[in-house]
Amino acid sequence: MAVSKDKVLVTCALTGVLAKREQCPHLPYSPVEIAEEAKRAYDAGAAQVHIHAREPDTGDQTWSSDIYGQIKAEVQKRCPVIVNFSTGGFNMGVEGDAEKKQRIEYVWRTKPEVAALNMGSMNYAKYSEKRKAFVFDFVFPNPFSDLLMVLQAMREGGVKPELECFDVGHIHNATPLLAMGALKGPLQYSFILGVLGGVPATTETLAHMARQAGPDDQWEVIGISKQQWKLVGAALALGGNVRVGLEDNFYLDAAGTQMAKSNGELVAKAVRMARDTGREPMTVAEAREALHLPWSW
Repeated sequence: MAVSKDKVLVTCALTGVLAKREQCPHLPYSPVEIAEEAKRAYDAGAAQVHIHAREPDTGDQTWSSDIYGQIKAEVQKRCPVIVNFSTGGFNMGVEGDAEKKQRIEYVWRTKPEVAALNMGSMNYAKYSEKRKAFVFDFVFPNPFSDLLMVLQAMREGGVKPELECFDVGHIHNATPLLAMGALKGPLQYSFILGVLGGVPATTETLAHMARQAGPDDQWEVIGISKQQWKLVGAALALGGNVRVGLEDNFYLDAAGTQMAKSNGELVAKAVRMARDTGREPMTVAEAREALHLPWSW
């Protein structure tokens, strides 16, 4: 039985890799800290958590299967939320395919229910109007050969891919992968709006991206920084799912004056917004049904 369109899957991105505690002191680093934030997000209404592993002491990004395994175990001790691991940037700063495959081993070793797959290459930057300079500026490479490498790791681990799309063209990059049998439907899309180098954070853009998804596919919006709450409202009105969390945005208000003290506070606001539009957050069981979990290749 299909999950009602009146239900919304709320995902929480607990901790990214670019921001540090100097910017937001509430970012979790260690497996236990990440798991505690997962519990707060779950208690507030999130059915899925998206996680980047970080070094416990420094907060630097890590590809350690051991740390990812610790995170999964600690989360599962505390709540039944769906665990979704990132794969973003696994191919950056490495020498050849052997090192890439070694980095991505954690996907098939730890077997999260879902893992993110970035669907195309792009400029990835942040510009400061105040400084008239770039805060960071790099190329985010995601050629098809690397996508296929990640999909193979997901296949080996029985993991469902979440297709992260920063541009409209990224959505259609799924077409050859479906034809090859490297992907199978129904698909789960994440539309990321507000990153310089990707699509602009407008409701018109989100509506256009949503129309690209198939009738049996799921999609969510990921609004970056101050644009998040406007886009959460738009996604709720369009019938899509939503993602919030300290990876994407620190603030409870659109002006950026009230910093959240936990991921749970951001989820609680998203849940209130959903209920104000007549939509109820999915339970974990409903989210698993909507995403066809456990995933079968």
